[in-house]
Amino acid sequence: MEIGKFNELEDKIKQIVGEQSFLKKQISTLEEALRNKESEIEGYKSKIIALDEERNHVRARVDSLLDLLADIKVVQ
Repeated sequence: MEIGKFNELEDKIKQIVGEQSFLKKQISTLEEALRNKESEIEGYKSKIIALDEERNHVRARVDSLLDLLADIKVVQ
């Protein structure tokens, strides 16, 4: 094998190894971003659950008040 072709092959292998290293770092960064987003989503789910519970509580209180008002007879 000519030394020139060997050098060319060596350069290609170094390039592939460099790209593989870069891609591993990029994958790691993306996985961390994904974990952060999943954590953020869980936080939002908790907030939604709390807001739903608060809405249901307010709805029950309003319904109770409307029932009280319905029991009042209008005198004319």
